[in-house]
Amino acid sequence: MHSNPIDKILQRQPVMILDGGLATELEKRGADLNDPLWSARILVEAPEMIRQLHYDYFVAGADVAITASYQASFEGFMRRGLSRAEAADLIRLSVELAKTARDDFWRDPNHQRGRIRPLVAASVGCYGAFLADGSEYRGDYGLSKAELIEWHRPRLRVLVEAEPDLLACETIPCRVEGEALVELLAEFPHAPAWLSFSCCDEIHVCHGEPFADCVALANRSPQIVAIGINCTPPRYVAPLLRSAAGITTKPLLCYPNSGEEYDAATNGWRGGTGLTHFAAPARIWREAGAQLIGGCCRTGPEDVRAIAEAVRSPI
Repeated sequence: MHSNPIDKILQRQPVMILDGGLATELEKRGADLNDPLWSARILVEAPEMIRQLHYDYFVAGADVAITASYQASFEGFMRRGLSRAEAADLIRLSVELAKTARDDFWRDPNHQRGRIRPLVAASVGCYGAFLADGSEYRGDYGLSKAELIEWHRPRLRVLVEAEPDLLACETIPCRVEGEALVELLAEFPHAPAWLSFSCCDEIHVCHGEPFADCVALANRSPQIVAIGINCTPPRYVAPLLRSAAGITTKPLLCYPNSGEEYDAATNGWRGGTGLTHFAAPARIWREAGAQLIGGCCRTGPEDVRAIAEAVRSPI
């Protein structure tokens, strides 16, 4: 891994474009995700779908692909009858698919005009993603920091060994899990990472701690190369970004969901105030301080294209 791949790119261009939703877009394309493994199921059954989606996001303008490892865990795969070695192979595969898509995209000289070579960020999903009960939007695990470190360590080791450009510690709903990941990262000192929290309103992460306090926590780690918000309703993003003003000099990132609420009981989305156009909001997020902008659940390549066109400046 590079020392700080985010900084190198932001020295050349003022904003980076992240990709959009993975699982929900795979579902839109026909994948059956009614499964505790969610998108990780497609690593087993149809990995080519994942590679193609990464490629499509690069074409749409994404500078970063986030791997399909969000819900991939040793416990989840082994619960399905796979061996520990097979689980490790699938976690590595998530990184390999994104790297292959990136290399395929970059091989075309037409794709290199006015673009930087995209990055691959290995998704480190929160403990709640493994539980598959919506607790990534609550953070009420009842686990200590030490217990969370022990749970995250084996997967983090495999992801680091797969050599992505950086780690994406994402959808973290509580301060204690953020603390656990910051402490665990120190065991892998050459691994840069971003740390991104899920938030329940304009001030707090989902478990109730102030987002600003979580930013301050992440700011202390030299390995954290960007801090922000993901899988959070768009209406909260600008105030949350502004609440981080002056707390950190690290780049801020945001990749909200479409604004619809997920119902874990029905494995479906409640209709509501979902965004249909991301261009204008993306400009607001940029003005509020975000330097890495993309989408999460219920966003797709066309949303990423709209974000890229709205905020990207020439290199």
